[in-house]
Amino acid sequence: MANILVVDDELGIRDLLSEILNDEGHSVDVAENATQARNARLAAGYDLVLLDIWMPDTDGVSLLKEWAMAGTLTMPVIMMSGHATIETAVEATRIGAFSFLEKPITMQKLLKAVEQGLTRSAANASAAVASSQSKADALTPQAPTPAALLLDGCNGAVEAAAPLAPHLEQGPLAHQGFNLDRPLREARDGFEKAYFEFHLAREGGSMTRVAEKTGLERTHLYRKLRQLGVDLGRNRRNG
Repeated sequence: MANILVVDDELGIRDLLSEILNDEGHSVDVAENATQARNARLAAGYDLVLLDIWMPDTDGVSLLKEWAMAGTLTMPVIMMSGHATIETAVEATRIGAFSFLEKPITMQKLLKAVEQGLTRSAANASAAVASSQSKADALTPQAPTPAALLLDGCNGAVEAAAPLAPHLEQGPLAHQGFNLDRPLREARDGFEKAYFEFHLAREGGSMTRVAEKTGLERTHLYRKLRQLGVDLGRNRRNG
């Protein structure tokens, strides 16, 4: 699950993007102008920001420049606009924007851009951790780790301690039993509910991946899950 900030002065767009990203298991905050976006950025760290270019108080490019100059542009920023020129998009990219989405934004383009941005965010975080670890290792004197070794007091032999077996979290079961001694409709509904709950659990609650896996159109899938009484929130990814 990623923390995402959506900045757009249009309520309908904020709600739509939030709904789609929430369905994908992400935690989403919204801001309707640059002032709210500044406050949100100061209060929390985000893995990704979707930023509208044209806003009533401060435009998105200026806000992007503020973050870059302040050293707080530590997350990928995807710019959005329905009226931006090529020059504006190029300027935003030069300042540090990750990519640009033209409105109206299709769900396919949105999810692809978000996935690419989060991949970049994860790569940057890993590189930062590796760099910090390398610096710490260079400053820390190397010493043997006695916790990993057992000393034989009789002959001085050293044997490696057996590693602890990792705790494996049991995932959803692919094979389940069903009560067939009931009317066909009830038996079929029970199977379908278990089928969709299995795929939702395995895909971490991602409606997009479940739709692809089951071969159903997303809107049809929503209707089907509601009809069967499937809890859509239970299987979402946890942070």
